[in-house]
Amino acid sequence: MLFLRSSLFSLSVIITSVVITCIVLLFYFAPFSWRYSIISQFARYNLWVLKTVCKLDYVVEGRENIPDSAAIIFSKHQSTWETIALQQVFPPLTFVIKRELLWLPFFGWGLSRMDPIAINRSAGRNAIRQIIEQGTERLKRGLWVVIFPEGTRIRPGARGRYKVGGAVFAAESGYPVVPVAHDAGYFWAKGQFLKRPGTIRMVIGPPIDSEDKSADQILTEAETFIEGEMVRLVPDEN
Repeated sequence: MLFLRSSLFSLSVIITSVVITCIVLLFYFAPFSWRYSIISQFARYNLWVLKTVCKLDYVVEGRENIPDSAAIIFSKHQSTWETIALQQVFPPLTFVIKRELLWLPFFGWGLSRMDPIAINRSAGRNAIRQIIEQGTERLKRGLWVVIFPEGTRIRPGARGRYKVGGAVFAAESGYPVVPVAHDAGYFWAKGQFLKRPGTIRMVIGPPIDSEDKSADQILTEAETFIEGEMVRLVPDEN
């Protein structure tokens, strides 16, 4: 049954990727709010499929910590799940992504209409400058910006090296950082086809003020919160 349920979810993702992309491309030049309202249905529907078909639900702690205006989200990256769920938990947002994702048929085409910040990760300082310039422009438009500071998905129980680029962006833009921890990797890990039933827990921390702080200070505060919560978020059966 676990394989069948996971297969049905994968089929749902494929179908909705094609359908939502075709619809949003019809509104290619529409305002962002229109495009986002269409694209967000992908996340809404597939989270529902996860819950009803795969028996994988989620709860959120710390919603009261979400600021009233745009901010930078530093999220733990263990799974594909958080890239979907963050769209339903936070106000309209976009992602800092590796540019290769935009080349994927349908998924990448739809993702491009979310106005992501697509970077060449091997570009070093030029990539950071791109994040600062484009990210600040997105924030001024009222969009939240999601950054995975570890840069890639990390297996459950492991800790990646937190990269300073996102913190430099926060320090130079002056926008607050909202740290997010979750245990999705225990239910849907990197490269894992099967989705285990259960309840994913997401924890949103208090905003970290970036004004008058160095990038290292911002990064340390975010990492301390996220990794501290990760210790607490290990599911009982693990």
